[in-house]
Amino acid sequence: MARPSQTAIPSTLMRGGTSKGPFFLASDLPADAALRDRVLLAVMGSPDLRQINGVGGADPLTSKVAIVSRSSRPGIDVDYLFAQVSVDKALVDVTPNCGNMLAGVGPFAIEQGLIEARDPMTPVTIYMVNTGNIAVAHVPTPGGQVGYEGDTAIAGVPGTAAAIRIDFRDTAGSSCGAMLPTGRALDVVAGMAATLIDNGMPVVMLRASDFGKSGYEAPAELDADSQFKSRLEEVRLAAGSLMKLGDVRPKVVPKMTLIAPPREGGHVATRTFIPHKCHAAIGVLGAVTVGTACVLPGSVATGIVAVPPGNVKRLSVEHPTGEFSLEIEVDQSAAELKVVRSSLIRTARPLFRGHALIPASLWEGAPEKSAAVRAT
Repeated sequence: MARPSQTAIPSTLMRGGTSKGPFFLASDLPADAALRDRVLLAVMGSPDLRQINGVGGADPLTSKVAIVSRSSRPGIDVDYLFAQVSVDKALVDVTPNCGNMLAGVGPFAIEQGLIEARDPMTPVTIYMVNTGNIAVAHVPTPGGQVGYEGDTAIAGVPGTAAAIRIDFRDTAGSSCGAMLPTGRALDVVAGMAATLIDNGMPVVMLRASDFGKSGYEAPAELDADSQFKSRLEEVRLAAGSLMKLGDVRPKVVPKMTLIAPPREGGHVATRTFIPHKCHAAIGVLGAVTVGTACVLPGSVATGIVAVPPGNVKRLSVEHPTGEFSLEIEVDQSAAELKVVRSSLIRTARPLFRGHALIPASLWEGAPEKSAAVRAT
């Protein structure tokens, strides 16, 4: 019998929030991390600016992967490993989380039989392997099946869909060990005033005006300014060390976010880099972290953001293609502000179910599943 030339790996292409990528069961991928990464590069078609030989969309927002498995952790339903696959480099980064792809984890887990659906809503408790955080996704499951249709619109996605509410638990210091890695709300990094913060995503928040920018520029305009980009990278590299992230040259964190006064009825305007290209929107956990910095006394947002009163603060974070609404509950009774809960609303939808094909010479597939998943 001829040896198959391609290995077929079961997957579901899903949109999660404003991101998109294949979702895999962990058992359908190599257990060895180095081999797994080579397989993911082949699946996505990286490195190549067009990702023409894979299923990647030639953009960081569409070159993402979610790997899901039933969890053995007490009180947890599923484990979720996020992988950011570089478009133009042979790099798979599992350092950060992705809250947009997270929106698809609950529906995927239910439809893969990892958790039993309830009627009308199924809470799915998710352990984010990248950073050790926990989130609870409230997935609409009318009649015991995932419901995708609804009237919720999110900026950056055409049309409407069913709302998935995601509550984050204990996200402070997920990657850096503390919400404020330096212990300060304001630092001077490479000569620039900055707030170094991690409430689910390591972020360096800076005033756009300090770079001679308005903060309302189109992403393409900012990307075209090589002198500005060089200065921003200088700050990022210096901040990485201060945030206990080490040498961040090969990493996609920390994210760099410029802020400016709102002009579309929100609380703050943002331009975020991931880390070298200006984001068309803003990531979920990036928005949560930026929102947290906005309510933090003494941060670079002081004088820019009008912070809502009360312990439950509803914020609208403006970005190039719309806005991101989130809710942050804080405890202000202690000496230092403590984030109790961060919540947001996302939507998700499966786009295609089938098999991702890679050369069999790279990997012949999971032994126990090879007969079922290989293509001739």
